[in-house]
Amino acid sequence: MKKYLLYMLLPLLAALGSCQSEEEIVFDHELPQFELKSDAILLEVIMPQGTTSDDHIYITGPFNGEDEAIGKVEWQLEQATGNDVKWGIYLKPSMFQDGKTLADGFSFVSEKQGREKSVFNEDVCHTLNVGLGSRTNVTVSRWAAYFETDEPDEEEHDGYVIYVEDNSGWDGLALYAWGDGLPELFGGWPGAQPMGTEVKNGITFKYFDTGEANEGLTYNLIFNNNGGGEQFDATAVTLNRDYYLRITNSSWEEIDASELIPHDGYAIFIADNSGWNDLALYAWGDGLPELFGAWPGIQATGTVTIKGVTYQYFDTGAANEGMVYNLICNDNNGGLQFDLAQVTLNRHYYFNITDTGGVEVDPYNPEATDENP
Repeated sequence: MKKYLLYMLLPLLAALGSCQSEEEIVFDHELPQFELKSDAILLEVIMPQGTTSDDHIYITGPFNGEDEAIGKVEWQLEQATGNDVKWGIYLKPSMFQDGKTLADGFSFVSEKQGREKSVFNEDVCHTLNVGLGSRTNVTVSRWAAYFETDEPDEEEHDGYVIYVEDNSGWDGLALYAWGDGLPELFGGWPGAQPMGTEVKNGITFKYFDTGEANEGLTYNLIFNNNGGGEQFDATAVTLNRDYYLRITNSSWEEIDASELIPHDGYAIFIADNSGWNDLALYAWGDGLPELFGAWPGIQATGTVTIKGVTYQYFDTGAANEGMVYNLICNDNNGGLQFDLAQVTLNRHYYFNITDTGGVEVDPYNPEATDENP
């Protein structure tokens, strides 16, 4: 969730502190693909990633009976020749019902992927007040199928779980647990090795089931390299919830649960020190649909706090994995903007920004990164 942007123009404008409006920027996919007709309204529709040439796409609205239009060839869009993302349709007001027009609202339906949706999985209704002989670009951000992913089955556990992100470097990780007057939770020293692994929000955890019968008991944890000589005391835990811990070969920390928020694909995380009232993120790529919709893009999907730093995050969509996009931060079309970075959507990205630029940071090891802007 592409720019024949006159590449030399944007850097110059940024240097001058000025801002191009959306109308002054011409994108590759926005170039005309169909001839105008004096007796028809032309809509050229920019489709989202994953729209295939064998799909059947229809326009629906009060002017053509809504769902009654689906399957009728006169309301079906045609893909542009030699263009994967542009589709078009000619509309003649003489065919409109009950005096309705495009100003009464319309949307698009894919026979394969369902109804048009916003990047936030909301229903979409476009409105236009245009006349004969006109051409208008319209963008479809998502199809309903984009949000209909199958959730993996939850792992079944015996009681509460201790999840460990293991950065110890040990060949073998073991966990020993003792409590006052209690049996050793994982048996005698050095305890138990992990019972399995789970991936949560891109983090691979080794896990230790604590047993339903032990609910409410308090144990002290000792991590060790399976009795090989290295060990350290960790936290005491009361078995009334799951625990998420990150360890090295000598230390531990509890992971903030907000880090485990599930994301749709990889995410762009931004620590916002711009001072702007609003932050929006726009993303374009050569020959690709705009990732977050038309300028100025979208505002954050949510926030997460890592090591005391709050990041706004922007989910990029699992369907866009591997795509290359250029990011532009702006004050939600208030007149301020700057180019942030080019990213390949094969991992999460973390940035710290001011009102003039940003740098990539390591949220878990900030002292190892360049000085923040």
